Amino acid sequence: MNFDFLNNPIIYILVGIAIGWVVTYFKGLFQIRKYKKEMEDYKKHLDIQMKITKEGNESIVKELEKLKKENENLRVSVKTLGQKPGRAELRLLNIYDSALRKMMQKAPGFSSAWESALQEAEREYEENEKGLKTILKKVFSPSLAHKSETTQIQKAENNNNFGD
Repeated sequence: MNFDFLNNPIIYILVGIAIGWVVTYFKGLFQIRKYKKEMEDYKKHLDIQMKITKEGNESIVKELEKLKKENENLRVSVKTLGQKPGRAELRLLNIYDSALRKMMQKAPGFSSAWESALQEAEREYEENEKGLKTILKKVFSPSLAHKSETTQIQKAENNNNFGD
């Protein structure tokens, strides 16, 4: 039996399979290298993005802490300024002013009574500032000071009535 090695088709098939396997193996190695390089690039990119995000988050956290401290300082300052002498009275005055404006809009008859009461209160306040009332109270008895007050108010009302 004469076996011709080169003319046998099975040998060609086996050699073809072997060559195909070697080519596929090397092609796979090149693809693996390519994918490994791509994975390293992705890891580097992800690392850079994480660093950027971390730095951004840290700056935001620092700014938030700074703003919280500033807010607390402002809150303390407002509270301190609110406790200064005269601030409570000023606050109450503003509240009364707002309430009176609303009342004048809602109740038209209220404004005329309010205006006369306001003028009377202004006169009393001016007399207190000048010291006229306190001098009268110290020098004379309280009943005379009261009579003097009422006569002054009546005179002022009479003057206002003649001016109309």
